[in-house]
Amino acid sequence: MRKISLWLFIFVFAVFTSSLARAQEDATQQQIDKLSGQIQDLLDAQAAQGKRMDALEKEIGDLRDKLSQPATSDGASADDLKKLAGQVQEIDKKRQSDNELILKEIEKLGKVSGGTASHKLSPAAATPPPTTPTDNSTAPASGPQKGYEYEVKAGDTLSAIAKACRAQGVKVTSDQIQAANPGLNPKNLIVGKKIFIPALQ
Repeated sequence: MRKISLWLFIFVFAVFTSSLARAQEDATQQQIDKLSGQIQDLLDAQAAQGKRMDALEKEIGDLRDKLSQPATSDGASADDLKKLAGQVQEIDKKRQSDNELILKEIEKLGKVSGGTASHKLSPAAATPPPTTPTDNSTAPASGPQKGYEYEVKAGDTLSAIAKACRAQGVKVTSDQIQAANPGLNPKNLIVGKKIFIPALQ
């Protein structure tokens, strides 16, 4: 009789834990689906803003062409150009803000799905951090580059960092990260050091 009671208790307990795990998986999947939808909405909004910005830039080009021609009664004024330039700058700021939101949503998605949040990218539109190039390093491209700043964590390797960047939508290889950070020793990454991740087209 005791054996039957024990087996019955084990069976009930197994059924209960199984249904509890299934409920947790369903809740996690719903969160992932919701975050995926929000990210898609942000991407769609960003694409629409990109089209609008292209149209505004074309308008500015047309207005500049008109200004360079002899003055006519229906030509654009300098104030019109300033107004359009302001609109383009406003749209560009919004685009950068959307990029940051997308990165945050991707981070949340990684946390929900059990990923680690150790590979965080911070948007940076600046030249790579100044370092002293070694004999076998590649010189960085001249002028400012767009990209991200990443803080090295314990156990990081260049290939792991590049893989995490690609998972966040930044197409980059470990060789490109090495080239963007002259003097960086890939075999001895310093924890806490910030490195530049180039955002390549």
